[in-house]
Amino acid sequence: MSDAPETPPLKARIRPTGVTASVGRTGFPHLTSLTGGTLDIVTGASQPGFNPIDLLYASLSACLVLSARIAASRMGILGAITEIRAEVTGEKTKDEPSRIARFDVVFTFSGDLDAATRHRLADAAEEICTVSNTLRRDTAFDIRLTD
Repeated sequence: MSDAPETPPLKARIRPTGVTASVGRTGFPHLTSLTGGTLDIVTGASQPGFNPIDLLYASLSACLVLSARIAASRMGILGAITEIRAEVTGEKTKDEPSRIARFDVVFTFSGDLDAATRHRLADAAEEICTVSNTLRRDTAFDIRLTD
């Protein structure tokens, strides 16, 4: 039996999640979230904006910084932090099927934190993050067609 304090459950508010993508014979995909958010996707190499892989990286980086903030709050050190950044890049495989073979994550914790605490925060963020937990597992896809 461990003497470590029990980790309290996450206090998450439920909000609708999900996205619909649409694209015509020409043009770029357009996204609409269940909450009404919209985003146009770009695919040109020199176009500013987000492509589908950027959105994958964005989902992971946003989830990691939010999870790090949760971890800092649980550890009682949130007041020592001024900013949390997570830069996410990756490497695609050269073979089929097309996929990301490796995610590279660089955390930056600004504030009065020692190296050991920064490492504990990064590890805790990765453990808490729904996106990283999903990417590490074999997730089922339920694909259906409408009439």
